[in-house]
Amino acid sequence: MSTAASAKNGTWRNWGGNVAARPAREVTPASVDELAAAVRKAAEDGLKVKAVGTGHSFTSIAATDGVLIRPQLLTGIRNIDRDAMTVTVEAGTPLKRLNVALAREGLSLTNMGDIMEQTVSGATSTGTHGTGRESGSIAAQIKGLELVTADGSVLSCSEKENPEVFAAARIGLGALGVVTAITFAVEPVFLLTAREEPMSFDKVTSAFDELWAENEHFEFYWFPHTGSTNTKRNNRSAGPEKPVPQLQGWFEDEFLSNGVFQVAQWVGRAAPGTIPSIARISSKALSARTYTDIPYKVFTSPRRVRFVEMEYAVPREAVIETLHELKAMVDRSGLRVSFPVEVRTAPADDITLSTASGRDSAYIAVHMVKGTPYQAYFTAAERIFTAHEGRPHWGKVHTRDAEYFAGVYPRFGEFTALRDRLDPDRRFQNDYLRRVLGA
Repeated sequence: MSTAASAKNGTWRNWGGNVAARPAREVTPASVDELAAAVRKAAEDGLKVKAVGTGHSFTSIAATDGVLIRPQLLTGIRNIDRDAMTVTVEAGTPLKRLNVALAREGLSLTNMGDIMEQTVSGATSTGTHGTGRESGSIAAQIKGLELVTADGSVLSCSEKENPEVFAAARIGLGALGVVTAITFAVEPVFLLTAREEPMSFDKVTSAFDELWAENEHFEFYWFPHTGSTNTKRNNRSAGPEKPVPQLQGWFEDEFLSNGVFQVAQWVGRAAPGTIPSIARISSKALSARTYTDIPYKVFTSPRRVRFVEMEYAVPREAVIETLHELKAMVDRSGLRVSFPVEVRTAPADDITLSTASGRDSAYIAVHMVKGTPYQAYFTAAERIFTAHEGRPHWGKVHTRDAEYFAGVYPRFGEFTALRDRLDPDRRFQNDYLRRVLGA
């Protein structure tokens, strides 16, 4: 089974296995012209249209009973402009292929998320992000994009060309059209030194502001039912390159982080009462380590244990209070949570529906292993996040609707007005967009 979503007997499923759809037909266009023709044909047949990447979203953002567009033939680099320091890439290109190809050219994105299985258009359209003091989400690094709109026309946008579309379409949720190409800002490839070390929950929360200020990229994982966290700081380095040795890398990233972790999840599922003990052992299994490598080898890691996730962005100044409330809730609830809670940050950006739009943000992500009941935990966590005007990640489980978003996104009306103009007949509508954007 690949890491991507699967289609069996005409049913499409996402990576997490919690969303399924039966499209009327699937189209795999080999060019922008073919994609535009598929959109026009769908309109003639009265069908909705959705493009789907690798299905790493936990929401039904890509689900449709109409035409499902698969972009796997729209891949590869179109153009590298070394004067402008940009790269233009086809929308269906997996981030992994982009990262490897850029490294070969001596180039790199400035920041990235923690996995690279997704397509560039899927990752950016849902607001995928890593962690950064000054550097934002993957979408915040976009300099231009190409979009097939509802009438089948091809629209190019950037700060200079169709700037109002550019402001919104970088994180467009698939609501404004089908993205066919993206131009990213890149820079000469650089080295990052990663320093991973265990730290107590009390220490990391009391020193959070300093840890954030002193590191270009800071994040940590808290293990529920324990007072332990694992911290990670990534900073630019003059070198030399010192990658994690292959055997050690296999032991720590594959055996401990995926293999043993998977077994622990199975045990926890079968006997939830053992989870606090497993959590205490897990939190002590990972020891401190330091390594130096090119960015994508430091930012990203394999994730083979399947899970379901909810993640909210709260104002950065509210993150510690929010975390303390989450910990108190878990401690008194009787819930058994076997998956660590991930905490990251992003600077404010100017993208209309970015979770960091107009405010410095911190992200808190809660997970449950695939197949375990997650509703009680996620509902209790969501109650805490929304009390702090949290904004949910567009590709992760949440229950918010358009009325809520109009309150937490000052520019929400700007996005819906643009959608009215670009897609008046709601060619790109589905149940998820009806809920989060309104009809």
